[in-house]
Amino acid sequence: MDMLQSPLPSRGGITASRLYLPREKWPNLWEFLVQRFPHLSPTILQMRLERGNFVDSNGNPAKLDSPYTADSWLWYYREVEEEPQNPHKLEILYEDELIVVVDKPHLLASIPGGNHLYESALVRLRLILNDISINPIHRLDRETAGVLVFCRQAKYRSQYQILFQNREIEKVYECIATNAKEDMTFPLSRKSYIEKSIDYFTMIENFSRPPNSHTDIDFVKSVKNGNALYRLYPHSGKKHQLRVHMCGLGLPIVNDNFYPVLLPQRDKNDFSNPLQLLAKSIEFKDPINGQIRYFESQQRLELDI
Repeated sequence: MDMLQSPLPSRGGITASRLYLPREKWPNLWEFLVQRFPHLSPTILQMRLERGNFVDSNGNPAKLDSPYTADSWLWYYREVEEEPQNPHKLEILYEDELIVVVDKPHLLASIPGGNHLYESALVRLRLILNDISINPIHRLDRETAGVLVFCRQAKYRSQYQILFQNREIEKVYECIATNAKEDMTFPLSRKSYIEKSIDYFTMIENFSRPPNSHTDIDFVKSVKNGNALYRLYPHSGKKHQLRVHMCGLGLPIVNDNFYPVLLPQRDKNDFSNPLQLLAKSIEFKDPINGQIRYFESQQRLELDI
């Protein structure tokens, strides 16, 4: 069997993950796994090995006393303890033989990661359509709602991803933020160099370097509680770009737990007061059939209702 072909079948919309064992020397597989998964307690790892949860490329279960075999692969299913269920429905906006487009709710992960596995748009969609071949073309932050596009055929996935990498996509976002100051004139552009802060979770603007990010921002209307609705047009795709640019203008997005101040992580069972940021629409020329694709979210931000 090809070592890159999973020996494990899909399970509940989840495909098996793989782990490469590098060309290193370890006393045994157990000690390697303990350092490789520092977020898991050794007790949990031991239980998973005893249950046969890790298998080699031929499907043979690894054991607690298995030797470390360099330059090989292990396969396993990711597990998440007590994963809370997002109460909001994942709506399908469009589907054909090439793509599926969904309207992702706030606080639903785009793909499995961290503490989110079944509660991700990807896994929910695979289960809804009973199609394990569906894969993401791009992502939205868990906190952000809106239009998200998936590919249905693996052979075309890279061609769609190139569109996003080359910025050949027209995206429009909406957000609710502090009402603009009287001396601000719209539409306006925000350009800056965005880089990681000393805090692992957040980004900052460094104006001593040439810009690597660009967002056009337009004021739409005033709404409740001294806030306003804005329309955002990103021309680049840096991490947290829209949140950083709005905050840098003195217009932080409502319910942003990262900017301007990093707040304690919200309770995993709390789905209230989501970040007021919405991926409103997306438009691109389909690289496979040449069609102009346009999709628009049917959601509205809470304070705009």
